[in-house]
Amino acid sequence: MCRQGSRRGTTTRDASTVVRPVERTWKGTGMSHDWSEVERAVAGAERFGTVGAWLVAPDHRRFKAASVVKIPLMIEVYRRVERGELRLDERHVLAARDKAAGSGVLLHLHPGLTLTIEDLVYLTMSISDNSATNILIRRVGMDRVNATMQGLGMTESTLGREMKGRVAEPGEAENWATPGDYVRAVRAILDGEAAGPAGCAAMVAMLERQQNPRRIGRYVPEAEGVRWGSKTGGLKGVTNAVFCEGMPDLHVGEQCIGEIARAAMRATEVVASREPLSGGPAARGRR
Repeated sequence: MCRQGSRRGTTTRDASTVVRPVERTWKGTGMSHDWSEVERAVAGAERFGTVGAWLVAPDHRRFKAASVVKIPLMIEVYRRVERGELRLDERHVLAARDKAAGSGVLLHLHPGLTLTIEDLVYLTMSISDNSATNILIRRVGMDRVNATMQGLGMTESTLGREMKGRVAEPGEAENWATPGDYVRAVRAILDGEAAGPAGCAAMVAMLERQQNPRRIGRYVPEAEGVRWGSKTGGLKGVTNAVFCEGMPDLHVGEQCIGEIARAAMRATEVVASREPLSGGPAARGRR
């Protein structure tokens, strides 16, 4: 997610012209590749609304969601708050049973720590804390998160299980996502339709607190008027920010996502087309 505030026509385009050069890139020379072919493909994409470009190849292909599934969870939390069913200052006392493997810090903190619902949302979105995520899933209900996803038009995506820091085992439900479904979710947040105005503004602020700058934020310049946010996710063989699967390792996946985001910034004139973008937050360390 990177936006400048301008609005454009609402159209979509198949992204096969982008996916093909991306696949050739990492299968060939990997991170040392000249990414100009990807940049040219992104530049030709149609654009819409505040999101900039919708590149889907194909819209309905399902991927393991990893932690990007935390976006619709956040939406359901803020909807509950707006309906008066939940308060952001409601407190939860961390218990040993709350601790989940994988990403985050709560796994390493002592039971008895008191956190608010807002604290848990922040940890879920900024550092992808699995323990915080599972606490919120239990608080709002997995069925309600799935109902929210369906209501947003995310018909091919599901929250099938809590966060466990690993892929699903045989016979175990998995969390699934499609690129098109998550475009719809982020677009609903940016356009103020996922919840009320205050809730959507709060969700944008949470996305902007992303602490992993190596993917979408890799080359975002620290310039006035340029804002960015995202939700990352990763499992073995999967590197997500807006979905990238089958990369040989995490670093190539992150580089790929960063290069696509850089091409999108140039194509949508977030920065001048030839402005150097070699020193984004990933190089400097996000503050």
